[in-house]
Amino acid sequence: MFAVLKTGGKQYKVQAGDVLRVEKLAADAGEKVQFNDVLMLGGDAPVVGAPFVEGAGVQAEVIEQIKGDKVIKFVKRRRKHSSKRTVGHRQKLTLVKITDILSSGADKSGIKAATGSAPAGEAAPAAKPAKKAEAKAEAPAAAATADDLTKLNGVGPAAAKKLVEAGIESFAALAALSDEQIAAIDTVKVKPEWVEQAKELAQG
Repeated sequence: MFAVLKTGGKQYKVQAGDVLRVEKLAADAGEKVQFNDVLMLGGDAPVVGAPFVEGAGVQAEVIEQIKGDKVIKFVKRRRKHSSKRTVGHRQKLTLVKITDILSSGADKSGIKAATGSAPAGEAAPAAKPAKKAEAKAEAPAAAATADDLTKLNGVGPAAAKKLVEAGIESFAALAALSDEQIAAIDTVKVKPEWVEQAKELAQG
């Protein structure tokens, strides 16, 4: 019996006992993993998935984490003297040994699913929007009727737009800002004279 599985964007035809080099998996040496994306089961009664065979799985044991052969990339640009670049790369791989092929019941086996190893710092960019959202949440609520912030000396259309993006749409909202709230606004640098002018305009 054989199976066609998918992992790391590639397809592999495997049998029990085969040793494969696949894209790096989040597993340690000696750990058992299970490939759940099975495209086809072969044998006396072949089964083709749509796209995957329901309940099927391929179990394997991780032998070790390795690196592939070094690949050299050489770039030479035309009509630019001494413009050359050589880059070397070794792909991170996982060496696994296929132990069993399940035609059904793989979802109840209890063995860890074989998943790729996410690059370090992948989730880091999500922190910036959270910071902006926090700054907006701390900004005082804008008045029901928005004021023309360009009436403040030194505030042009661009600065007024950035103030609105920070949640400041009225003179009263700007006048009520504390030093901590001003420091938390990263869309525009709020000047002290703007706050003083806003206090006067808010009072009428």
